[in-house]
Amino acid sequence: MINPEIIEIGSLSIRWYGVILALGALAGLLLAIQEGKRFGIKSDFFMDLLLIGAPTAIICARIYYVAFQWDHYKDNLGEIIKIWNGGIAIYGAIIGALICGYFFSRAKGYNFWRIADICAPSLLIGQMIGRWGNFVNQEAYGGPVEESFLRETLHIPSFIVNQMFIDGGYVHPTFLYESLWSLLGLVLLFVIRRRRFLREGELLATYIAWYSIGRFFIEALRTDSLAFSGPQWLADLINGIWTPMTVLFEQGYLDPAYGNVRSSQLLALLLIVAVIIFIIVRRTAGFAVEYYHNPIISTKQSPAEANNDGEKRQKQNNQAAGAEHSAVGAAASTTETKQKSNPSNKKDDENEHTKESSENNPSDRAGANSENTNSGNSSSGKSDNSSDSSASGSESSSGGSSSESSSGGSSSSGGDSSGGSDGGGGGGD
Repeated sequence: MINPEIIEIGSLSIRWYGVILALGALAGLLLAIQEGKRFGIKSDFFMDLLLIGAPTAIICARIYYVAFQWDHYKDNLGEIIKIWNGGIAIYGAIIGALICGYFFSRAKGYNFWRIADICAPSLLIGQMIGRWGNFVNQEAYGGPVEESFLRETLHIPSFIVNQMFIDGGYVHPTFLYESLWSLLGLVLLFVIRRRRFLREGELLATYIAWYSIGRFFIEALRTDSLAFSGPQWLADLINGIWTPMTVLFEQGYLDPAYGNVRSSQLLALLLIVAVIIFIIVRRTAGFAVEYYHNPIISTKQSPAEANNDGEKRQKQNNQAAGAEHSAVGAAASTTETKQKSNPSNKKDDENEHTKESSENNPSDRAGANSENTNSGNSSSGKSDNSSDSSASGSESSSGGSSSESSSGGSSSSGGDSSGGSDGGGGGGD
């Protein structure tokens, strides 16, 4: 068994629970800072948000837990502040974090949905790490289970199985199930936030839906669930939805005197439905106008800061335009190189271009036909002249006849050649 206390100095002790929560908060901060750099948001913004948001989340998580355990705490008011002993509700922490984030973002001039989207993975990694505090404290576990199921069926490491030996028997490590589910969700958020279709508020909505789905099924394994007495039809509905899990698991015991509806299961179902409605309504009504990848600008920036941001965006645009221009130039250079290396292709391209131009311009086609007609007439005229010259040469002396015949032959040959050439041009049209 792991000692929940790291070190104890007099009445002061440092416990693993607090350290693990702090590590979760730090990991979330680093993720938010890294993503914020893409949008030009300074790290100080997220540090200040954490300093205010973390205490708010813890307080709300404690209030949420105490409210459902009021029968115990109303007679033990001094235990309300003993948060180091455990007893916080994650849904209360989420509510507190979102409330704080809303007012802080508005105070800094930022769109709340844009900031919430950036912080969504931070919330999930904080929950993923924070659940290991439950592991050390041996709390938030499930119902009884066989040791062989943990070691041989699920192949869970021994140090976890040994810590899950509580009150004389082995129990489900529900903290581990939820931590692994959060890890898968974190990967999902990393992938989705790079998609171009994602709009403002939808990454936060995806986080809430994903966590709620896992929480609905894992919550029923626990034996320490916050619950209330509700209508039987509601309890049957929730149990019916959970039925597929009976293939591998059995529900943890819930004392009927304490309640018949687990509050976290009901809240998880309501949140899943709310997320679906949220996305559909915002898209159809045109409220989700900003995309996740769009620039984030504060309405309370100083003129100098706004100018710097404008210069950065202009520089980015110029770089993108330069890259596009280079790509076009490279494509043109490649085409020119291919034409030089194969002149016949270039000639064929020019002939094809001439043909298309002539087909698209009736006046050019008519002009070409007119040229063919004139050329044909000219050739006929020349041939007639040649015949006349030859006949005249027959009446003359043999020397003159040879000269005139030769001249007429030359003229006839030239006329035939010219007509053939023009005729060829007409065929090309």
